[in-house]
Amino acid sequence: MNPTTTQLLIAFIPALIVGITAYLLIKTFLDNEEKRRMFLAGKSLKPKTLPMRMAAYERLALFLERMKPNSLLVRTKTGDLTKSEYEIMLVATIEQEFEHNVAQQIYFSEECWNVIRAAKNTTIQKIRQVGMSNKSHTADELRSQIINEFMDGSAPSETALSYVRKEVRELF
Repeated sequence: MNPTTTQLLIAFIPALIVGITAYLLIKTFLDNEEKRRMFLAGKSLKPKTLPMRMAAYERLALFLERMKPNSLLVRTKTGDLTKSEYEIMLVATIEQEFEHNVAQQIYFSEECWNVIRAAKNTTIQKIRQVGMSNKSHTADELRSQIINEFMDGSAPSETALSYVRKEVRELF
């Protein structure tokens, strides 16, 4: 190396270090500033959005309560329906309730909404499994079988409801 190259390197290395340091400091400052703006925006919107979010949680809690087998079966009378008609009516009732509340998903975390959907699907699946079994031949027998099926363990909607409660507690 000749003396001019060495002098250039001696001058260039500190300039490079200063440039990198300045870039990192400015980037960190801008990132923090963006986070601060987002926090302040969220803070100012919270009084407006919290009542809507709470209403959404209330509606989904009501849906999950109404989907519990005991509640569902009390509201859905067998009348003079056949076993398969009653099964279809139970599933349709759950689906209609869910469709009525589907817009509420924008207020929930992705994980919470997935738990709610899984509870709905599991409940429907269990109703269909009981309906396919040969243990019942009438709508009243199907109703009794469904009650027995869900008595052994907790209903999927109870699990989802406890998850919703946990998420609401995290809001405060």
